[in-house]
Amino acid sequence: MSDCNTTKIEALDLTQTVPRSPRETLAGYVVVGRALDKCRAEVAGTNGEYHYDCPLDQMFFQFTGIDGEAFKAFVGTGADDVAVEKWIHTNAVEHSQEEIVAWNNDLRYKRISEMPIELQVFIEGYIPENLPKGSIVYHWFDIYDIEEGRIK
Repeated sequence: MSDCNTTKIEALDLTQTVPRSPRETLAGYVVVGRALDKCRAEVAGTNGEYHYDCPLDQMFFQFTGIDGEAFKAFVGTGADDVAVEKWIHTNAVEHSQEEIVAWNNDLRYKRISEMPIELQVFIEGYIPENLPKGSIVYHWFDIYDIEEGRIK
């Protein structure tokens, strides 16, 4: 019999489409919808070049105190977005609305120059290799949205 997790889960095929923008919120947090899309795809074996529990996902896990493997185990049950949102609210470290908004906005509007130098060096080479020539990147999340065709 096949693995129940992969037969019950509804996952995007990330070899054919892209995950949500990191700007979109789920459970009140940026990044988590994207992490969820990648997690579901990894469980289903349709993640392609996308990686779950990457440094961006880990920023969410670190801020909320959620364990990436525990998140993946719950997602693997076939939980929909509403169930995942409830699970996050139950399992996340409590933060005030002000702290969450500040964290969201810090990531949404983070400039490349505000990132650790090793990421700046990586991004310096990544942009010309992976984005259309002449792309203007104002914020870190622009890279994802330009590369995935949400903004030009």
